Amino acid sequence: MTRYRFGPAQQGGATRFRLYAPDTASVALEVEGAAPLAMEKDEAGFFTAEREGLAAGLRYRFRIGEGEGSVAVPDPASRGQAEDADGWSLVPETSHPPVPGPPRPWHEAIIAEVHVGTATPEGTFRALIDRLDHYREAGFTVLELMPVADFAGRRNWGYDGVLMYAPDTAYGTPADLRALVEAAHERGLGMMLDVVYNHFGPSGNYLPVYAKSFFRGDIATPWGPAIDLENETVRAFFSENAAYWLAEFGFDGLRFDAVHALATKGAETFLREIAAACRAVNPGAYLVLENHDNIAGWMTRDDHLYTAQWNDDWHHAFHVLASGEGTGYYAPYAADAVAAAGRALSQGFVFQGEPYPGEGGHPRGTASGGLAPDAFVAFAQNHDHIGNRPLGDRLAGTLAQERLAFLRFVLMLSPEIPLLFQGEEALLDKPFPFFCDFEGELAEAVRKGRRSEFADFFDAHGAEFPDPLSEATFHSAKLTAADFRTPKAHAELDAFRRLADQRRRLVWRLTAGAYLGSEWSRNEEALRVAWHYEAGTLIMVLNAGPEPALIDPLTGIAGMPAGASLGGVIHEADGRVTLAPFAAAVWSLATA
Repeated sequence: MTRYRFGPAQQGGATRFRLYAPDTASVALEVEGAAPLAMEKDEAGFFTAEREGLAAGLRYRFRIGEGEGSVAVPDPASRGQAEDADGWSLVPETSHPPVPGPPRPWHEAIIAEVHVGTATPEGTFRALIDRLDHYREAGFTVLELMPVADFAGRRNWGYDGVLMYAPDTAYGTPADLRALVEAAHERGLGMMLDVVYNHFGPSGNYLPVYAKSFFRGDIATPWGPAIDLENETVRAFFSENAAYWLAEFGFDGLRFDAVHALATKGAETFLREIAAACRAVNPGAYLVLENHDNIAGWMTRDDHLYTAQWNDDWHHAFHVLASGEGTGYYAPYAADAVAAAGRALSQGFVFQGEPYPGEGGHPRGTASGGLAPDAFVAFAQNHDHIGNRPLGDRLAGTLAQERLAFLRFVLMLSPEIPLLFQGEEALLDKPFPFFCDFEGELAEAVRKGRRSEFADFFDAHGAEFPDPLSEATFHSAKLTAADFRTPKAHAELDAFRRLADQRRRLVWRLTAGAYLGSEWSRNEEALRVAWHYEAGTLIMVLNAGPEPALIDPLTGIAGMPAGASLGGVIHEADGRVTLAPFAAAVWSLATA
């Protein structure tokens, strides 16, 4: 059994409790129905106590200090809470080895990003089990859950977690989450979890009361003082947590939120330690970064650190092409979105050390052309790019059908790993606005912050602006089975299934082997991209413009029917191909 430095652990008939509290002289363990027990402090700042014969589910907490000034706090490594994040923690059940996931190679990943609270009307782990067949039958091979670590209140996107080891009680119990992962594995689905290690949420975090060394007061972040990753104990708290989700729940991989926001000098050491801890549990774990800095070195196969990175560059370039929006964080891609799309398709990152307009011209990124395409996760939408719009509106509610189909075709039949947000497989237009459940001054601060972020929209359309604290805003995002039963949803789901089948047939047989490199060219708004593998070459042509476009002769495939196509694709006598607006085609050529 894995031995953890943080949180409760069963040892024979006893339960051992530990708390890292270097800034206090006394801590008492309080177990419901028993007298407080003074804990012993060691030189490293850990307090320890043991209790015999405690049943799983008993409530416990820690009391910091003595007398009137003492404070009762939850276990920061609680495995589960009785109620909300600031209340009693629960003695955990004895853990059992989880059922292993399917041995599916990463290049076969087709990911559905899922928010547990809105993926079903009930919003629970158990209810999501009943929807797993939908995802499997649609063609997905992996579900990626948005963060589930315990947060304050009953509803949240998940990025305000404060108890990193405890699944939020709004979704169910740890046993419920294990059942969900096991049920997914029984259906051949991999399971990933989004984890947040760059900050704690603004409500329910008691670490500053007794462990100020978790933070650097001299380094500010948007969430407050930076987490001190130069402190080995702090790094271990998070790297153990990452390994915990894999070892105790059977997750097949993790997505690490916004690692570019890790603000102290220990960040690189931290990322290496996390990868090592995860690979010690599961050498083949899917470890995926979100990293605005675009550092290709994290994904080199020789180092076996991280599997892939979310590719915002891909999203931004194609969003500009399909929607015409070119302001905000889309502005750096708007000057030549076709060139940006060509580079994103063929090399992953658009910015590979060039000056980045949104950051005062500072260089952004490193060379990524040598990485295999499956080192990148691509998406036309995700939770951020839907929920960070004023109304939380999806592309399905605003874009013409031909442009939606174009985005899905390119996403699903290019070799980067595709990710779709829940419901996108059926092109549902249900919104996913930002929501949370804070109280008092914090709630009002969130309200004002959202209005300030979208001040122009709020001034013009204030009545339409969703209140992030309203339960109605949360409920507006919930998916129901009926949403998928409309004729339009049926048709779009069938179209997505065909794309998933075509990806299996045309893409996987090449991406299973070694990657050799890529090339791309353009003619006005049209692109030709070729990805070379030991097993053959994948060629895609696409027209991202509103007028027909010609592509130069396609070596070796002149006149050859495409393996898959969208819209008007005409072979000309001279070998060129004419593409209708927002048309595309793919050829999968095996090596002779």
